[in-house]
Amino acid sequence: MAITFHGVRGSTPCDDPSIARYGGNTSCVSVAAPGEEPLLFDLGTGLRYFGAAQPVDRAFRGNCLLTHLHWDHLQGVPFFAPLLCEGARLDVYAPPHGDETVADLFHRTFTPPLFPVELASLPGEVAFHDVGDDEFRIGGFQVTSRLVPHVGPTCGYRVEWAGRSVTYLSDHQQPRDGSFAVAPGALDLCEGVDVLIHDAQYTPAEFARKRDWGHSMIEYAVWLGVTAGVRTLVLFHHDPSHDDDMIDALSASAAACARHSGVEVVAAREGLVLGVEG
Repeated sequence: MAITFHGVRGSTPCDDPSIARYGGNTSCVSVAAPGEEPLLFDLGTGLRYFGAAQPVDRAFRGNCLLTHLHWDHLQGVPFFAPLLCEGARLDVYAPPHGDETVADLFHRTFTPPLFPVELASLPGEVAFHDVGDDEFRIGGFQVTSRLVPHVGPTCGYRVEWAGRSVTYLSDHQQPRDGSFAVAPGALDLCEGVDVLIHDAQYTPAEFARKRDWGHSMIEYAVWLGVTAGVRTLVLFHHDPSHDDDMIDALSASAAACARHSGVEVVAAREGLVLGVEG
């Protein structure tokens, strides 16, 4: 199983020479496994680059586990080139919001005047599936979804395939008092996982000012990785104000904190590919 990072930034896409190494596209990660359709986590602006790399000699078929419907996790959808081909299909799994289904919310978002082209006008098909605290299969992938603390309905996901596992907690609210505790559902997703991709947006000083914005401190991500006994922790959803040098320093500090725990810590960057061995 191979995990590829196409967009690793949180909140908004950004561009500057100072962020060239880690990248400025928003959340999009793909999982590939032999014999399986591509599986995506989120549909941020990194989706455009994933789409550009897909074969053009056959119609795309794939699936996305969408954490929630904030803009930075959706902005790649209308620029996903495979949907411009007849016969293409993308299945999206995401939490609904109140009385509105995921399909309702997508069609309300991608329509004039917010966007000039309606989803229904695309040659390819987008199908929607509402999920919350569920377990289900997508081909050979076993998926566990759990509602996790954020701002609005949000899911985290655990994907297992042939004895390998990856958990995606892109937007995860640390307790607002700054303490280290975790909701049972989020812990279910993380325990013993091979790779944990986790929100690591804030320093302690930033969290103090933005404690109710739905994200976590880097130290919290390390604590959760160690507590849950994960093999590799990937720091993700980098703040748009954090340049390459700052992410270097923060990830080095996080790795030092986890050094004696057996948890490997890496910072997500565009183009990073992680192989997950059994």
